[in-house]
Amino acid sequence: MSDYLLEVNNLKIHFPVHGGIFRRQVGKVHAVDGINLYIRPGKTVGLVGESGCGKTTVGRSILRLYVPTEGKVLFDNNDLSLMGKRQLRELRKDMQMVFQDPFESLNSRHTIGYILEEPFAIHGIGTSQERKREVKRLLEKVGLPESASQRFPHEFSGGQRQRIGIARAIALNPRLVICDEPVSALDVSIQSQILNLLLDLQQDMNLTYLFIAHDLAVVKHVSDLVAVMYLGKIVEYTDADSLYRKPQHPYTDALISSIPVPDPKVKRIMKILKGDVPSPINPPSGCRFHTRCPIMIDQCVHEEPELRPAPGTSGDGHLVACHRAGEISSF
Repeated sequence: MSDYLLEVNNLKIHFPVHGGIFRRQVGKVHAVDGINLYIRPGKTVGLVGESGCGKTTVGRSILRLYVPTEGKVLFDNNDLSLMGKRQLRELRKDMQMVFQDPFESLNSRHTIGYILEEPFAIHGIGTSQERKREVKRLLEKVGLPESASQRFPHEFSGGQRQRIGIARAIALNPRLVICDEPVSALDVSIQSQILNLLLDLQQDMNLTYLFIAHDLAVVKHVSDLVAVMYLGKIVEYTDADSLYRKPQHPYTDALISSIPVPDPKVKRIMKILKGDVPSPINPPSGCRFHTRCPIMIDQCVHEEPELRPAPGTSGDGHLVACHRAGEISSF
Protein backbone atom coordinates (compact mmCIF):
# COMPACT_ATOMS: atom_id res chain seq x y z
CA MET A 1 0.00 0.00 0.00
CA SER A 2 1.24 3.47 -0.91
CA ASP A 3 1.73 6.26 1.62
CA TYR A 4 0.40 8.75 -0.93
CA LEU A 5 -3.22 9.77 -1.39
CA LEU A 6 -2.55 10.95 -4.95
CA GLU A 7 0.05 9.62 -7.38
CA VAL A 8 0.51 11.02 -10.88
CA ASN A 9 2.85 8.88 -12.98
CA ASN A 10 4.24 10.02 -16.36
CA LEU A 11 1.08 12.00 -17.14
CA LYS A 12 0.79 13.23 -20.72
CA ILE A 13 -2.06 15.29 -22.17
CA HIS A 14 -1.89 16.05 -25.89
CA PHE A 15 -4.65 17.91 -27.73
CA PRO A 16 -5.01 17.45 -31.51
CA VAL A 17 -4.60 20.42 -33.85
CA HIS A 18 -6.71 20.27 -37.03
CA GLY A 19 -6.27 22.26 -40.22
CA GLY A 20 -6.79 22.29 -43.96
CA ILE A 21 -9.95 21.84 -45.99
CA PHE A 22 -10.71 18.41 -44.56
CA ARG A 23 -9.83 19.41 -40.96
CA ARG A 24 -7.24 16.68 -40.67
CA GLN A 25 -4.92 16.49 -37.70
CA VAL A 26 -1.80 18.46 -38.51
CA GLY A 27 -0.18 18.46 -35.11
CA LYS A 28 -0.80 18.29 -31.38
CA VAL A 29 -0.47 20.54 -28.39
CA HIS A 30 1.88 19.06 -25.80
CA ALA A 31 -0.04 20.58 -22.88
CA VAL A 32 1.39 18.17 -20.31
CA ASP A 33 4.31 16.01 -21.35
CA GLY A 34 5.30 13.44 -18.76
CA ILE A 35 5.03 14.71 -15.18
CA ASN A 36 5.08 12.93 -11.82
CA LEU A 37 3.42 14.21 -8.63
CA TYR A 38 2.93 12.60 -5.23
CA ILE A 39 0.80 14.05 -2.41
CA ARG A 40 0.51 12.62 1.10
CA PRO A 41 -2.79 12.87 3.04
CA GLY A 42 -3.31 16.22 4.76
CA LYS A 43 -0.50 17.94 2.82
CA THR A 44 -0.44 20.68 0.19
CA VAL A 45 1.57 20.58 -3.03
CA GLY A 46 1.83 23.87 -4.91
CA LEU A 47 2.02 23.76 -8.71
CA VAL A 48 3.40 26.99 -10.19
CA GLY A 49 4.44 28.34 -13.54
CA GLU A 50 3.62 30.87 -16.27
CA SER A 51 0.22 31.00 -17.95
CA GLY A 52 -0.06 28.25 -20.54
CA CYS A 53 2.47 25.89 -18.96
CA GLY A 54 -0.17 23.18 -18.32
CA LYS A 55 -1.00 23.68 -14.63
CA THR A 56 -4.80 23.75 -15.01
CA THR A 57 -4.69 20.84 -17.46
CA VAL A 58 -2.93 18.75 -14.80
CA GLY A 59 -5.63 19.55 -12.24
CA ARG A 60 -8.49 18.73 -14.57
CA SER A 61 -6.81 15.54 -15.75
CA ILE A 62 -6.53 14.32 -12.16
CA LEU A 63 -10.32 14.61 -11.89
CA ARG A 64 -10.70 12.89 -15.30
CA LEU A 65 -12.25 16.00 -16.82
CA TYR A 66 -9.59 15.38 -19.47
CA VAL A 67 -8.68 11.84 -20.47
CA PRO A 68 -4.88 11.33 -20.26
CA THR A 69 -3.05 10.58 -23.49
CA GLU A 70 -0.57 8.50 -21.51
CA GLY A 71 0.29 7.78 -17.88
CA LYS A 72 -1.65 6.98 -14.73
CA VAL A 73 -3.46 8.85 -11.98
CA LEU A 74 -3.83 6.84 -8.76
CA PHE A 75 -6.14 8.08 -6.01
CA ASP A 76 -5.89 6.09 -2.80
CA ASN A 77 -4.30 3.27 -4.85
CA ASN A 78 -7.21 3.27 -7.33
CA ASP A 79 -6.28 3.73 -11.01
CA LEU A 80 -8.76 6.30 -12.37
CA SER A 81 -8.07 5.26 -15.97
CA LEU A 82 -9.62 1.84 -15.29
CA MET A 83 -12.84 3.21 -13.79
CA GLY A 84 -16.20 3.48 -15.52
CA LYS A 85 -18.63 6.40 -15.17
CA ARG A 86 -20.42 4.92 -12.17
CA GLN A 87 -17.20 4.27 -10.26
CA LEU A 88 -15.87 7.73 -11.08
CA ARG A 89 -19.08 9.36 -9.95
CA GLU A 90 -18.82 7.65 -6.58
CA LEU A 91 -15.15 8.51 -6.21
CA ARG A 92 -15.69 12.17 -7.06
CA LYS A 93 -17.26 12.68 -3.66
CA ASP A 94 -13.67 12.41 -2.41
CA MET A 95 -12.17 14.64 -5.14
CA GLN A 96 -13.40 18.20 -5.67
CA MET A 97 -12.23 21.41 -7.30
CA VAL A 98 -12.26 25.12 -6.49
CA PHE A 99 -12.25 27.05 -9.76
CA GLN A 100 -10.39 30.23 -10.65
CA ASP A 101 -13.35 32.44 -11.54
CA PRO A 102 -16.02 32.25 -8.81
CA PHE A 103 -18.62 33.97 -11.00
CA GLU A 104 -18.27 31.69 -14.03
CA SER A 105 -18.28 28.54 -11.88
CA LEU A 106 -21.63 29.35 -10.20
CA ASN A 107 -24.92 29.08 -12.12
CA SER A 108 -26.36 32.60 -12.11
CA ARG A 109 -29.93 31.27 -12.48
CA HIS A 110 -29.91 29.36 -9.20
CA THR A 111 -29.93 30.52 -5.60
CA ILE A 112 -26.96 29.77 -3.38
CA GLY A 113 -29.11 27.34 -1.41
CA TYR A 114 -29.89 25.36 -4.57
CA ILE A 115 -26.22 25.38 -5.63
CA LEU A 116 -25.06 24.02 -2.28
CA GLU A 117 -27.85 21.43 -2.09
CA GLU A 118 -27.06 20.08 -5.54
CA PRO A 119 -24.08 17.85 -4.55
CA PHE A 120 -26.25 16.09 -1.95
CA ALA A 121 -29.10 15.67 -4.44
CA ILE A 122 -26.82 14.27 -7.16
CA HIS A 123 -25.48 11.60 -4.80
CA GLY A 124 -28.85 10.94 -3.13
CA ILE A 125 -27.72 12.03 0.31
CA GLY A 126 -30.27 13.09 2.95
CA THR A 127 -33.82 14.40 2.87
CA SER A 128 -34.80 17.91 1.83
CA GLN A 129 -34.72 19.15 5.42
CA GLU A 130 -31.37 17.51 6.10
CA ARG A 131 -29.90 19.11 3.00
CA LYS A 132 -31.09 22.55 4.08
CA ARG A 133 -29.42 22.03 7.44
CA GLU A 134 -26.22 21.07 5.63
CA VAL A 135 -26.43 24.24 3.54
CA LYS A 136 -26.72 26.30 6.72
CA ARG A 137 -23.70 24.48 8.20
CA LEU A 138 -21.62 25.02 5.05
CA LEU A 139 -22.39 28.74 4.90
CA GLU A 140 -21.43 29.12 8.53
CA LYS A 141 -18.21 27.18 7.92
CA VAL A 142 -17.07 29.59 5.20
CA GLY A 143 -18.13 32.72 7.07
CA LEU A 144 -21.42 33.60 5.36
CA PRO A 145 -24.86 34.21 6.96
CA GLU A 146 -27.73 31.76 6.62
CA SER A 147 -29.69 34.38 4.64
CA ALA A 148 -27.19 33.97 1.79
CA SER A 149 -28.97 30.78 0.74
CA GLN A 150 -31.90 32.82 -0.66
CA ARG A 151 -29.76 35.08 -2.83
CA PHE A 152 -28.17 34.71 -6.27
CA PRO A 153 -24.46 34.73 -7.20
CA HIS A 154 -24.54 38.22 -8.73
CA GLU A 155 -25.58 39.67 -5.36
CA PHE A 156 -22.20 38.79 -3.81
CA SER A 157 -18.70 40.21 -4.10
CA GLY A 158 -15.89 38.20 -5.69
CA GLY A 159 -14.52 37.09 -2.33
CA GLN A 160 -17.96 36.00 -1.12
CA ARG A 161 -18.57 34.07 -4.34
CA GLN A 162 -15.28 32.26 -3.86
CA ARG A 163 -16.36 31.33 -0.33
CA ILE A 164 -19.50 29.84 -1.88
CA GLY A 165 -17.35 27.91 -4.37
CA ILE A 166 -15.27 26.56 -1.50
CA ALA A 167 -18.43 25.61 0.42
CA ARG A 168 -19.65 23.64 -2.59
CA ALA A 169 -16.28 21.89 -2.93
CA ILE A 170 -16.23 20.73 0.74
CA ALA A 171 -19.94 19.83 0.89
CA LEU A 172 -19.41 16.07 0.67
CA ASN A 173 -16.34 15.98 2.96
CA PRO A 174 -13.78 15.29 0.20
CA ARG A 175 -10.29 14.06 0.87
CA LEU A 176 -8.61 15.89 -2.03
CA VAL A 177 -9.38 19.43 -3.21
CA ILE A 178 -7.74 20.85 -6.33
CA CYS A 179 -7.51 24.63 -6.02
CA ASP A 180 -7.15 26.11 -9.51
CA GLU A 181 -5.78 29.62 -8.89
CA PRO A 182 -8.50 30.28 -6.27
CA VAL A 183 -7.32 33.80 -5.39
CA SER A 184 -5.93 35.17 -8.68
CA ALA A 185 -9.26 36.83 -9.60
CA LEU A 186 -9.61 38.52 -6.20
CA ASP A 187 -8.39 41.80 -4.73
CA VAL A 188 -5.15 41.53 -2.79
CA SER A 189 -6.96 42.54 0.41
CA ILE A 190 -9.32 39.57 0.03
CA GLN A 191 -6.72 37.00 -1.03
CA SER A 192 -5.32 36.52 2.48
CA GLN A 193 -8.81 35.92 3.88
CA ILE A 194 -9.49 33.15 1.35
CA LEU A 195 -6.05 31.58 1.89
CA ASN A 196 -6.55 31.56 5.66
CA LEU A 197 -9.99 30.02 5.17
CA LEU A 198 -8.47 27.23 3.06
CA LEU A 199 -5.80 26.59 5.72
CA ASP A 200 -8.42 26.50 8.51
CA LEU A 201 -10.57 24.06 6.55
CA GLN A 202 -7.53 21.87 5.86
CA GLN A 203 -6.81 21.65 9.57
CA ASP A 204 -10.44 21.03 10.55
CA MET A 205 -11.22 18.47 7.85
CA ASN A 206 -7.75 16.97 7.18
CA LEU A 207 -7.96 18.05 3.54
CA THR A 208 -5.27 17.38 0.96
CA TYR A 209 -4.65 20.19 -1.55
CA LEU A 210 -3.14 20.52 -4.98
CA PHE A 211 -2.76 24.29 -5.09
CA ILE A 212 -2.33 25.64 -8.63
CA ALA A 213 -1.10 29.23 -8.96
CA HIS A 214 1.28 31.56 -10.78
CA ASP A 215 2.01 33.70 -7.71
CA LEU A 216 4.97 32.21 -5.86
CA ALA A 217 4.38 34.35 -2.77
CA VAL A 218 0.90 32.84 -2.41
CA VAL A 219 2.18 29.30 -2.96
CA LYS A 220 4.87 29.72 -0.32
CA HIS A 221 2.20 30.69 2.23
CA VAL A 222 0.12 27.54 1.82
CA SER A 223 2.36 24.75 0.44
CA ASP A 224 4.44 22.01 2.01
CA LEU A 225 6.02 21.05 -1.34
CA VAL A 226 6.26 23.05 -4.55
CA ALA A 227 6.52 21.83 -8.15
CA VAL A 228 7.60 24.35 -10.79
CA MET A 229 6.28 23.76 -14.33
CA TYR A 230 7.59 25.05 -17.63
CA LEU A 231 6.01 24.18 -20.99
CA GLY A 232 4.39 20.93 -19.83
CA LYS A 233 7.32 19.71 -17.72
CA ILE A 234 8.21 19.88 -14.05
CA VAL A 235 11.65 21.50 -13.79
CA GLU A 236 12.04 21.65 -9.98
CA TYR A 237 10.34 19.94 -7.04
CA THR A 238 11.10 20.35 -3.36
CA ASP A 239 9.81 21.72 -0.07
CA ALA A 240 8.77 25.37 -0.03
CA ASP A 241 11.59 26.58 2.24
CA SER A 242 14.36 24.99 0.14
CA LEU A 243 12.88 26.29 -3.09
CA TYR A 244 12.80 29.91 -1.95
CA ARG A 245 16.07 29.77 -0.03
CA LYS A 246 18.19 28.06 -2.69
CA PRO A 247 16.55 27.44 -6.09
CA GLN A 248 18.55 25.12 -8.33
CA HIS A 249 16.94 25.83 -11.72
CA PRO A 250 17.48 29.15 -13.57
CA TYR A 251 13.75 29.38 -14.39
CA THR A 252 12.81 29.03 -10.72
CA ASP A 253 15.45 31.57 -9.78
CA ALA A 254 14.01 34.08 -12.26
CA LEU A 255 10.48 33.55 -10.92
CA ILE A 256 11.59 34.08 -7.33
CA SER A 257 13.51 37.23 -8.24
CA SER A 258 10.25 38.74 -9.52
CA ILE A 259 8.47 38.48 -6.15
CA PRO A 260 8.01 42.02 -4.74
CA VAL A 261 9.73 42.69 -1.41
CA PRO A 262 7.64 44.94 0.89
CA ASP A 263 10.71 46.72 2.26
CA PRO A 264 12.20 49.77 0.49
CA LYS A 265 15.57 49.13 2.16
CA VAL A 266 15.92 45.67 0.60
CA LYS A 267 17.22 45.71 -2.96
CA ARG A 268 16.50 42.70 -5.14
CA ILE A 269 17.82 42.32 -8.66
CA MET A 270 15.06 41.13 -10.95
CA LYS A 271 16.33 38.54 -13.43
CA ILE A 272 14.41 39.13 -16.63
CA LEU A 273 14.19 36.24 -19.08
CA LYS A 274 14.63 37.07 -22.76
CA GLY A 275 12.27 35.92 -25.47
CA ASP A 276 8.84 34.33 -25.31
CA VAL A 277 7.61 30.94 -24.18
CA PRO A 278 7.86 28.56 -27.19
CA SER A 279 4.72 27.06 -28.69
CA PRO A 280 3.58 23.81 -27.06
CA ILE A 281 2.65 22.60 -30.54
CA ASN A 282 6.33 22.43 -31.47
CA PRO A 283 8.34 22.46 -28.23
CA PRO A 284 12.14 22.86 -28.41
CA SER A 285 14.44 19.86 -28.47
CA GLY A 286 16.47 18.91 -25.41
CA CYS A 287 15.70 21.11 -22.43
CA ARG A 288 12.56 23.11 -23.19
CA PHE A 289 13.92 26.10 -21.33
CA HIS A 290 17.15 26.36 -23.35
CA THR A 291 15.75 29.00 -25.75
CA ARG A 292 15.50 31.47 -22.83
CA CYS A 293 18.16 30.15 -20.46
CA PRO A 294 21.07 32.52 -19.66
CA ILE A 295 23.44 29.64 -18.79
CA MET A 296 22.56 27.30 -21.67
CA ILE A 297 25.24 25.00 -23.12
CA ASP A 298 25.24 22.74 -26.20
CA GLN A 299 24.16 19.76 -24.12
CA CYS A 300 20.90 21.58 -23.28
CA VAL A 301 19.95 21.79 -26.96
CA HIS A 302 20.31 18.09 -27.71
CA GLU A 303 19.72 16.22 -24.44
CA GLU A 304 16.61 16.48 -22.30
CA PRO A 305 17.53 16.66 -18.58
CA GLU A 306 15.93 14.22 -16.17
CA LEU A 307 14.33 15.25 -12.90
CA ARG A 308 16.97 14.07 -10.43
CA PRO A 309 18.39 15.00 -7.00
CA ALA A 310 19.99 18.43 -7.03
CA PRO A 311 23.77 18.50 -6.40
CA GLY A 312 24.77 19.21 -2.82
CA THR A 313 21.33 18.51 -1.35
CA SER A 314 22.30 15.24 0.41
CA GLY A 315 19.26 13.35 -0.83
CA ASP A 316 16.72 15.58 0.93
CA GLY A 317 14.19 15.25 -1.88
CA HIS A 318 15.16 18.38 -3.82
CA LEU A 319 14.71 17.41 -7.48
CA VAL A 320 15.72 19.47 -10.49
CA ALA A 321 15.76 18.95 -14.28
CA CYS A 322 18.80 20.91 -15.39
CA HIS A 323 22.21 19.99 -16.81
CA ARG A 324 23.73 22.93 -14.90
CA ALA A 325 21.78 22.57 -11.68
CA GLY A 326 23.22 24.66 -8.89
CA GLU A 327 25.18 26.96 -11.21
CA ILE A 328 22.64 29.79 -11.27
CA SER A 329 25.06 32.00 -9.33
CA SER A 330 26.57 32.84 -12.72
CA PHE A 331 23.18 34.10 -13.94
